[in-house]
Amino acid sequence: MSPDLRQLRYFVAVAEESSYTRAAERLTMSQQSLSQQITLLERMLGVKLFDRDTRGTGLTAVGALFLPEARAVLARAEEAVDVVARAARGEIGSLCLAFLATTTNYLLPPVVRALRQRLPELRLTTQETTIAPLVEGLFKGRFDVAFTRPPLVDGLETRTLVSEPVCAVLPEGHPLAGRSELTLGELAGERWVLTPRSSWDPWHQAFDASFRAAGFTPDVVQRDASVQGLLGLVAAGVGVTRLGRSASSLRRTGVVFVPLAGEFVPTEMAWMAGNTSPALHALLDVVTEVAAATDLTESG
Repeated sequence: MSPDLRQLRYFVAVAEESSYTRAAERLTMSQQSLSQQITLLERMLGVKLFDRDTRGTGLTAVGALFLPEARAVLARAEEAVDVVARAARGEIGSLCLAFLATTTNYLLPPVVRALRQRLPELRLTTQETTIAPLVEGLFKGRFDVAFTRPPLVDGLETRTLVSEPVCAVLPEGHPLAGRSELTLGELAGERWVLTPRSSWDPWHQAFDASFRAAGFTPDVVQRDASVQGLLGLVAAGVGVTRLGRSASSLRRTGVVFVPLAGEFVPTEMAWMAGNTSPALHALLDVVTEVAAATDLTESG
């Protein structure tokens, strides 16, 4: 049978106060109860821990050896309680964050900086990926949270971080490149470069609906799965495309971004519905605060 933490606290108090009376006052208990508990502890250990004489209460040689060990056990118990409390607040733990290339430059830097400042003991790993593996990774638990674009699928919870203009991306020198704003219908006669339809069906259904609303079906001459690839094709004059304004951070030359009237696209955090991880929700709160205080589309 081993002593419990309560008995160790009683022992340490008596040792530090060198007095049952003062120790009892410190522990807000009766001196008789304290004396009984120390007697029980000594019987359990089979040793005498204290000597009492006219000068007060002092440790025996065995008691003096036991004191640092008791203090160490109590300190470790306090550390364990503190770890549990910090874990419950989401201050410690580990998370994997997935993100799309279009969010990398403008969203990831300010968010990671804020997390390091606010949650320095939270271990965060990040992984860039495309939309289909991102969603699959959330469902299969490879990713805890993701920065992504809607529409997604049922079973995920989302929180919008920022909404930004959708732009027509034109090659430099294009007749419409000098405009301050365009409508999608004005691009009906253009050749288009878009992502593969297989990349994420919900996105392409939304694209189809917007093109139908503008009154045309795009003449898609080439497809590329990466934003950088699409920008390169536009810069080469292969065709035009449409992207969120923040994608302009991925290529500074050869292309021009012109806002499309009335069109905006949000960036969202997405995570599995029902995920109650304190670390996840601490991250969500920090990122939401950063988004509220910063123009993330101009950050990075």
